[in-house]
Amino acid sequence: MSGGLFALLDDVAALARMAAASVDDIGAAAGRASVKAAGVVVDDTAVTPQYVRGVTADREFPIVKRIAIGSLRNKLLFILPAALLLSQFLPWALTPLLMLGGTYLCYEGAEKVWGTLRGHHDHDEPAALEGPDAEKTVVSGAIRTDFILSAEIMVIALNEVAEEPFVSRALILVVVAIAITLLVYGVVAAIVKMDDAGLALAQRPSAGAQKVGRGLVHAMPRLLAVISVVGTAAMLWVGGHILLVGVDDLGWHAPYDLVHHAEEAVHHAVEGVGAVLAWLVNTGASAVVGLAVGAVVVAVMHVLPFGKKH
Repeated sequence: MSGGLFALLDDVAALARMAAASVDDIGAAAGRASVKAAGVVVDDTAVTPQYVRGVTADREFPIVKRIAIGSLRNKLLFILPAALLLSQFLPWALTPLLMLGGTYLCYEGAEKVWGTLRGHHDHDEPAALEGPDAEKTVVSGAIRTDFILSAEIMVIALNEVAEEPFVSRALILVVVAIAITLLVYGVVAAIVKMDDAGLALAQRPSAGAQKVGRGLVHAMPRLLAVISVVGTAAMLWVGGHILLVGVDDLGWHAPYDLVHHAEEAVHHAVEGVGAVLAWLVNTGASAVVGLAVGAVVVAVMHVLPFGKKH
């Protein structure tokens, strides 16, 4: 009897170890997939704060919360099932779909660069100031924009774990969806409340608190500007890299081989920091490809007569 009990306990312990290993594997794969989607995550973080510009302080958190819930719903109820079905029954379509999303990232990044060069800035009043029903419109618009970014995040993550079994793939994407949503909108909530925290500190009697508070208030515009620049660069880099890898997978090896050989040459030529410089070479080349492709799409959409917006 005791031997059977010990055998059962051994089996339970073995199952527990297997479950723990599976959880570790899923967590590690989710981490890798999330890193691959970094460019879109940064852009999502940079885009969202504009939706609460001009909103009263008491409505900022509720609006961010509603957008976050909508984002999670986009990922879990619509994008994730579609992506899983696609990977299960039409896996050959993943590379073209990923390249389409990469082209969109290149277009978005190049359009931001084009807008900066033109000196174009949107000075319209935010929709939240236009009437009592406009908050719903603002949230709906933010969720629609998030759908595109979320779809790209999930497809990038899916491509990273496409070789995993179906159940593991689904669990990994659920982890990615929840983790990225919490990360993005947690950062967004901190950003939009930073100036309020600064004002509160500036009103305290302590000179130190006042100095920190004024620093936070003054840092807010600079922080948003830095996030916007980093987001643009990340979109061009990630989009260009997706296209380089995609054309290589589809059989056109020359562009990727050229970048890869340059990366390897730098890696072996410089001791100590060779790996970092090699990564910079790959990143820079990917960004150049992204900017070139994005510029073509921008030209079609905004410059050429048949694509110009009115």
